Amino acid sequence: MSLVSRNDMKVFTGNSNTPLAQKIVEYIGTRMGDCEVTSFADGEINVRINETVRGYDVYLIQSISDPVNDNLMELLIMIDALKRASAASISLIIPYYGYARQDRKARGRDPITAKLVANLLTTAGANRVATVDLHAEQIQGFFDIPLDNLWSFPVFATYFLEEKNINPENTVVVSPDVGAVKRARKFAEKLSTSLAILDKRRPKDNVAEIVNVIGDVKDKDCILFDDIIDTGGSLIGAAEAIMKNGAKSVTAAATHGVLSKEAKQKLQNSIIEQVIVTDTIYHKDLPDKFKVISVAPLFGEAVVRIRKNLSVSILFQ
Repeated sequence: MSLVSRNDMKVFTGNSNTPLAQKIVEYIGTRMGDCEVTSFADGEINVRINETVRGYDVYLIQSISDPVNDNLMELLIMIDALKRASAASISLIIPYYGYARQDRKARGRDPITAKLVANLLTTAGANRVATVDLHAEQIQGFFDIPLDNLWSFPVFATYFLEEKNINPENTVVVSPDVGAVKRARKFAEKLSTSLAILDKRRPKDNVAEIVNVIGDVKDKDCILFDDIIDTGGSLIGAAEAIMKNGAKSVTAAATHGVLSKEAKQKLQNSIIEQVIVTDTIYHKDLPDKFKVISVAPLFGEAVVRIRKNLSVSILFQ
């Protein structure tokens, strides 16, 4: 019998999404650690950890969402504070991994910010990362520490099957572009529906043109399934293209509701019947067309399984 027992755990959160952090803590069955994350008069971030973390396995919850740079700096400074306070390990729960859309050099002299942020987190002292629906799966390879990229499709599937009571025979899951096909296919398999794909071109950032609809959407209830809704323009254009091809209705579902600029009002006034997002990004007020479902049980179960050295991937089989 080993004389070395597993370290006790503590959970802390930054300011980006405290409601989700509290739900995760409640699922795990522990309490939120006592810390203060404020700003000095000049805007510099000030972190105070008000209880001992020496020898503890610490889980730190923070989304890299708007204001992106402030939340990223909060996360980095909290990691540094915990590391200097002799935490045994620091595991990050990042519901929304910001800067992920620049994951390769699409043009000459482009930065690869997804890799830069991975380097920053690792250098600061993180030992492990858990996130959900990375914009590009290859970002996992940017980390030299373990990373669990969770999938949100089981959460959406439960909602559509149990609360919306969809008819799989009359429903089609639509991938908004070729890059999102794998994610959409897994979702369609979970719902037992058919799959359609949009052939999309991007002439410039945040602008998309739908060229073709690949698959049968005529007289079907369509679910546009993506990882991010940003300005909403691409999503509305996709919905209009689907309706022009004879669809009965369009519902949008996306893991991360970034909802920049006038996205909320544009989507509220669009032909989209309902917009369903998760709580990876906190929004105080959303129009009545929006529905928010929680990924707290997903992250909570992942933490429990990591703690017990159990499989995480089995959650998605």
